[in-house]
Amino acid sequence: MDSLSLIRKPIESELCRFIEIFEESLSHNNGLLQQALKHIKNRGGKRMRPILILLIAKNFGKVTLTTQNAAVGLELLHTASLVHDDVVDESGERRGQASVNAAYDNKAAVLVGDFILSTALLYVSYTKSDTIVRMLAQLGRTLSDGEILQLTNISNKNIEESTYYEIINRKTAALFAACAEIGAESAGANSEIVEAARNFGHNLGIMFQIRDDIFDYYDSESETGKPAGNDMLEGKLTLPAIFALKSEQNELMNNIAGKVKNNTVSAKEIDQLITFTKEKGGIEYARNQMYLYHKRAMEFIEKYAQKGPIGDSLKAYLDFIIDRRN
Repeated sequence: MDSLSLIRKPIESELCRFIEIFEESLSHNNGLLQQALKHIKNRGGKRMRPILILLIAKNFGKVTLTTQNAAVGLELLHTASLVHDDVVDESGERRGQASVNAAYDNKAAVLVGDFILSTALLYVSYTKSDTIVRMLAQLGRTLSDGEILQLTNISNKNIEESTYYEIINRKTAALFAACAEIGAESAGANSEIVEAARNFGHNLGIMFQIRDDIFDYYDSESETGKPAGNDMLEGKLTLPAIFALKSEQNELMNNIAGKVKNNTVSAKEIDQLITFTKEKGGIEYARNQMYLYHKRAMEFIEKYAQKGPIGDSLKAYLDFIIDRRN
């Protein structure tokens, strides 16, 4: 059995129901909107975030309609944020196909993202849980805050690891934290468990982002969906490069890093910085940090996860984040 099948096994029927509701939520009979929503649905994806919600809910109780509506609401919020992010980043591709802004234009993409965001609010209201509504609303604010922080950091000449984590905490880590938190809350878990689940999701999110950032240092576009150095082309310096630049004061590399920040860097210079990062142990350092958060996440599983299929699935989920190839 492959990793994803093992992860999904305890919640197969619940995940099928989630997909049905989610695809229904992205249906519309208006021409342009209908086309754009169909374009988004065709991306598919592994559904790692709703899977986490469903697994955590089933670990602490059962998956209810409240859980499903919360999962759909969160996945819609995430989807809307990706549509808007592609406009901000001027990205032409998302998961191996044209982004909405590339397939249509920026105006259409912003409006489609707004529609999906409004639909997220509708579905989370179906939970009839003030607590879950607040959790999702706070997530939306945090994700927007993180995107603005990342945008302003591009022009910040200081290169600090603390800033890197500050951005992750407001983006990927916040998203996974909300998944685990909402899953536990929807199952009726007490406040101590809900907070523990949130911390578990936070650690997962940091692992996920570090792994994603490591992909950027290898030329495997067919597998990862983006070419090597793509983050640098967008003005972003991630953990491996930050470590390498801090480990040795190299005037040439610091100048190239400055060009990354100024969006004036060339493909040749990106290759130079990638090579320097690998030589100075940046990839190894990032991997070690990833395993540190893996260890913290395992502590939650050992203390709170059920023995058997659910616990095995959560462990496989952690391993998949580290071992995944895209």
